[in-house]
Amino acid sequence: MAEAKAPQQRGGYAKEVSGERLAEIGIRFEVDGEIATIALDRPSKRNAQTFATWAALADIGGNLPEQVRIVVVSGEGPSFSAGIDLRMFTPEGVPGQGSFSSAAQLDATTFEQRIRQAQQGFLWLRRPEIVSIAAVQGHAIGAGFQLALACDLRIVADDVKFCMKEPALGLVPDLTGTKPLVELVGLAKAIDICLTARVVEAPEALRIGLAERVVARDDLAGAVQDKIAELLSTNRDAAAATKRLLQGAHARTLEEQAVAEGLEQSQRLKALFGG
Repeated sequence: MAEAKAPQQRGGYAKEVSGERLAEIGIRFEVDGEIATIALDRPSKRNAQTFATWAALADIGGNLPEQVRIVVVSGEGPSFSAGIDLRMFTPEGVPGQGSFSSAAQLDATTFEQRIRQAQQGFLWLRRPEIVSIAAVQGHAIGAGFQLALACDLRIVADDVKFCMKEPALGLVPDLTGTKPLVELVGLAKAIDICLTARVVEAPEALRIGLAERVVARDDLAGAVQDKIAELLSTNRDAAAATKRLLQGAHARTLEEQAVAEGLEQSQRLKALFGG
């Protein structure tokens, strides 16, 4: 794979998410044709996340090359992501980024804007024109769990340990993880997982719908490649239209969903056969 390069018309992209800058933050981003790979790359810190991590993820999403259909999110080393960098809980914080203590001193509007900016690093992974896959091994704690939840699919190693740690730290999950968690496992199970901050291991993750597949650690990369091949076997535009239908289904009545299906199908038929 080659390092992703910015199209010339996107002037800020090369500066914002260059390989050199991402390496400083602890992220590796590569594009190979229709496949993009985002790897959290701070294995010595178990891929702990910071404000800079979230800003870089948002920049990647905002400048993703148009040909990309599949985005794989992974973590180097023994863990997918152990969550928030603990330095963010200290008064000193992360050099050049501040801390939760300094963020708490911001006025309400500025604080909310900072949260929304962080959330942008997660929200784009749900866009209809791509399918995002989290390849998860070891610990996926807090922000790491929410990053996995931001993806459409989760293929996990048999040593995975999901945990929504925020309530145990006096915080709430605010990186867009609560909605997909409820949609995947139901309200009661989501309450149990979050409010106890307990660990969900691979067998339970598969049983309750957090994981689509569980494989041996050494087989994780191969399982992801198999899924990519399956996803790329379908028509790109039809896949995007179908994903839009599936994403909107929960909020629609059956009759409304039927109308939406008809509208999408009309567009597909016109694209395939003209008219």
